[in-house]
Amino acid sequence: MKVILIEDVKSLGKKGEIVNVNDGYARNFLFKKNLGLEATPKNLNDLKLKNANEEKQKQAIYEQAKELGESLKDKSVTLSIKTGGSGKAFGSVSTKEIAEKINEQLGFDIDKKKMTLDSPIKAEGTYSVSVKLHPKVTVDVKVIVEGKD
Repeated sequence: MKVILIEDVKSLGKKGEIVNVNDGYARNFLFKKNLGLEATPKNLNDLKLKNANEEKQKQAIYEQAKELGESLKDKSVTLSIKTGGSGKAFGSVSTKEIAEKINEQLGFDIDKKKMTLDSPIKAEGTYSVSVKLHPKVTVDVKVIVEGKD
């Protein structure tokens, strides 16, 4: 019997796959636990439509991330940190502080977990922070760190 999997089933397949199983296994296990549907023409068509809709949504999210990346591309953010006499900071600048400043200065709400720093920012200067907006879209934002005594 052909079955469309609704959930991932260990040693059988992943969600959305069409697998061939014994009738008893399908009726007594997969159908009862809502792990699969019988592969009727109606269910196959529903799966096809669902996959097309998911693909469309993924494309829309990608386009949105691409637009955000284009608008962030050549922008810079300025941070002030407390420094000693030699220009070294007391502590370091975190991605949380950078995310707050991007939101405050540029108006973009970006998650701190999507930012990566090559090395900790512990001194005045200009740094490039990589922001991963989507698996296919990564943008570098310029961070200018100014010291204050």
